[in-house]
Amino acid sequence: MNYRHLTPSMSLLLAFEAAARHESYTRAAAELSLTQSAVSRQVQALEQQLGLTLFRREGRQVQLTDVGRLYQRELSEALGRIRSATLQALAYQSGVGTLRLATLPTFGSKWLLPRLHAFYGAHPGMLVHIHSRIEAINFDASEIDAAIGVASHDLPGLICHRLHAEELVVILPPEAARDGQWDPTRISAEMLLNVANNPHAWGEWFSHHSLPHRAMRLGPSFELTSHLIQAVRAGIGIGLVPRILVADELASGELFSPGAPFASQRSYYLIYPPRNEALPSLRAFRSWLLEQI
Repeated sequence: MNYRHLTPSMSLLLAFEAAARHESYTRAAAELSLTQSAVSRQVQALEQQLGLTLFRREGRQVQLTDVGRLYQRELSEALGRIRSATLQALAYQSGVGTLRLATLPTFGSKWLLPRLHAFYGAHPGMLVHIHSRIEAINFDASEIDAAIGVASHDLPGLICHRLHAEELVVILPPEAARDGQWDPTRISAEMLLNVANNPHAWGEWFSHHSLPHRAMRLGPSFELTSHLIQAVRAGIGIGLVPRILVADELASGELFSPGAPFASQRSYYLIYPPRNEALPSLRAFRSWLLEQI
């Protein structure tokens, strides 16, 4: 087998990857600053070189074939590694760089951003681009360098730095503090709000207090913890949230929490793929973050 045949030019691969990701020659052309016909010709040239049908064409629409989808998945990961390698080389050359960090939205706004000025003060010239993410990060298919998230254990194939154990607290509106004793039995009878990415939180709380799960009255679920906090303030129900995200509101009296926090089964982690470990920007941010935590 001729290795040149197995190694198409980068221009052909980039045109295919963009067209496959969008399943549109028009959007791929806009992304690559090319004409639609140029993208079409490059995809056709790639198909001829490989002897594969990568797209089905139905009028003006294009759809990936099964082999095209397989090729796209493998190619996207490879291009992601190439981009990462280039960024690492540029960072080494300059001695500074940028960090593309994914973080949970409420953790980013409530904890990270108020402290980030200290990082910039200690590391002038470095930039941290914040991307809000709730779902797990596929580092091969994205341009994210590192992420801060929650998990119950280290994640396979990734470097994981445990930041701290997640402590959950029950939160109510401030006026609830004047409304008698809020013991676990009374709390368990109320409407209980939850966050979508931690659906077992109230179950852990009920078990912690030896309460029957059948008595649980689960109310609305929220994608963002910040939205749940607003719902509690509006009197919709009772929330159970990480203490680190409501520390300021509890201290100022904007929220009321009866009882002590309890440790969940999850922890906050800084995670990244091994190939990014030596990035100067990540090394600097990692050291600063571990000191802050």
